[in-house]
Amino acid sequence: MLTKKKRIKPKEVFQKVLTYSILIFVTILMVGPFLWLLSTSLKSADANIFQYPPKLIPENPTFKYYGEVMEYFPFARYLLNSTIVAVLTVGFNMLFCSLAAYPLARMNFRGKNLVFILIISTMMIPFQLLMIPIYILALNLGLQNTYMGLVLPHATTAFGIFIMRQAFLTIPYTLDESARMDGANTFQIWWRILMPLVKPSLVTMAIFTFMMAWGDFLWPLIITNDQSMYTLPLGVQALQGSFAGNWRTIAAGSIISIIPIITVFAILQRQFISGAMKGAVKG
Repeated sequence: MLTKKKRIKPKEVFQKVLTYSILIFVTILMVGPFLWLLSTSLKSADANIFQYPPKLIPENPTFKYYGEVMEYFPFARYLLNSTIVAVLTVGFNMLFCSLAAYPLARMNFRGKNLVFILIISTMMIPFQLLMIPIYILALNLGLQNTYMGLVLPHATTAFGIFIMRQAFLTIPYTLDESARMDGANTFQIWWRILMPLVKPSLVTMAIFTFMMAWGDFLWPLIITNDQSMYTLPLGVQALQGSFAGNWRTIAAGSIISIIPIITVFAILQRQFISGAMKGAVKG
C-alpha cells in the first residue's frame, strides 16, 4: 500500500529558515570576537590585525607570543592561583549552598519562606556596597594576600542556595520518609539520598560559580597587593600595562585565561543543560 508523502508547508519552511538564520547570526556575534582574539594571538608581526574585512586565518601563524607571555610574566603562577581560588570557591559553594537549601526545601519550620525571601533579596545588593566592611573584616582576620581572603567572600551565594532549593523540591518526600523508616538521620538523607539525585543541579551551580570565581577582578584587586598572589584577570591587566600596544601578546594572554572556562563547560555541558532544565521545572 502506497503511503502519502507529508506535504511541507511554505510557512514551516519559512519558520525554520528564520529560526536558523537568527541562531547563526547570534552565534557569529558570540563566537566572532573570540575567533578574532585567537587569530590575533597567532598572527605574525608583519600581519595587519586591524585590516577590513577581518582576516581570521593567519597566513604565517606563530605561537611566539604565547611564549613571550609565559617568559616575561609568571602566568603559570597566576594560573595556579586562579585554579586554587576557583576550585575552593566551587567546593565551598557546593557544600554550604546545599546545606542551607536542604532545610528550606525539606523541613517545615516557622518563618521558612521569610528566610528564603531574605536570602534571595540579597542578590539585589551590589557587591560594591559590601566591599569596604568585608575588606576591613578581612584585614582584621589577617586574610590579605591569602587564598582564604580571596575565597571566603564568595564561599556561598544566594544564587547557589536558590538553585539547590529548587533541585531538592523536585525530589518526592516519600524518599525521606522511607529513609527515616530505615533508620537514616537527617544528615544521611541529605548526603546519601538527595545529593546523588541533584548532581545535574550541582554541576550547573559549579559552572556558574567557577566562571564567577575565575573571572573575578575587583575583589582580588582589593585584597591582594603581592604580585605572587595575583589571579589571571589581574595578570592580564598587568600584561596590558607592560605590553601596551602589543595586541598580539595581550591576545595570547587573554586566550590562556579563557581556555580553562571553555574546557570546564565542554566537559560538563550535558549535566549543565540537564540541571538548568530541571531547576526550571519547579519554582
